[in-house]
Amino acid sequence: MAKKMTKADLVEEVFRNTNLPKNEIIQITDSLLEEIKSALCNGSSIELRTFGTFELRLRKGRKNARNPRTGDITPTEPHYVAAFRSGSELKQKLWNLKI
Repeated sequence: MAKKMTKADLVEEVFRNTNLPKNEIIQITDSLLEEIKSALCNGSSIELRTFGTFELRLRKGRKNARNPRTGDITPTEPHYVAAFRSGSELKQKLWNLKI
């Protein structure tokens, strides 16, 4: 599978493609990520057409959840998790990847 891309790698790629100053790219990237986090924390979903949608999903609580590290049985409460659903263009590009 492909290697992991970090935020620093992403900033570097945008720098190469745009020649904007790196400090501006970092500010824009941080601002974008903060807005996504803020919207999710306020219960909104973020739709980026053709790319995908960030949304909240409710996970059920469980009475007999097991801590994999200790093996202890502990109940968990229902809680929200962030989820990503890919858009049509991204789905098509991923579908055409060579294995």
